[in-house]
Amino acid sequence: MSALAVGHVYPVTSGLTWEQDIAWMLAFQAGDRVCFGRIVEEYRRPVISHVYRLVRDVSIAEELSQEVFLRVYRTRDYQPTAKFRTWLFRIATNLALNWLRDHRHEACHQRLDHLSAQARLREPQARMPNMEEFLVRDARLAEVRAAIQELPANHRAAVLMHKYQELDYNEMARVLNCSVPAIKSLLFRAYENLRKSLAHLDPLAQAPGA
Repeated sequence: MSALAVGHVYPVTSGLTWEQDIAWMLAFQAGDRVCFGRIVEEYRRPVISHVYRLVRDVSIAEELSQEVFLRVYRTRDYQPTAKFRTWLFRIATNLALNWLRDHRHEACHQRLDHLSAQARLREPQARMPNMEEFLVRDARLAEVRAAIQELPANHRAAVLMHKYQELDYNEMARVLNCSVPAIKSLLFRAYENLRKSLAHLDPLAQAPGA
């Protein structure tokens, strides 16, 4: 896979119905290889973006994403018991979390605030800010990314799926193999930690008497 704008968020927003991607997967298992290509085309960017936000390394994200689709390709017993993207992101998340566990020492050196200027410029913008606004915004984005990166791996995965991939609680619970109450508790703790880490960015939190 070639390098992508990994600093950008690629949610699945094409309007594709989950019944359609399940149909592609079932057709592929029945021998229609064109349908596998459609799956890859639809989900390649969102998967790479999601994995990258966990491992913070472009080449590793692309390598793990290749493994995700290789596992999809080799699957012979797929059963449409849940949304296809839930099943797919569970594979991607597990691979990323396993890599983080096995390369903990390497991963601790990957920091979101060390992203290249080119990657930062790919962040979606509603309008072109002036230079002062750009510098302030860029600095704040770097701090938010750094704070997310400092979360425990499972907290980070939950935040990324909730905020960037827009998975619902049931989907996240399936991906992380836990209950919906556990996901809600995990997200609460994760966002509470982020709130504390980023309190200095909130002028109201620093106001006298706040």
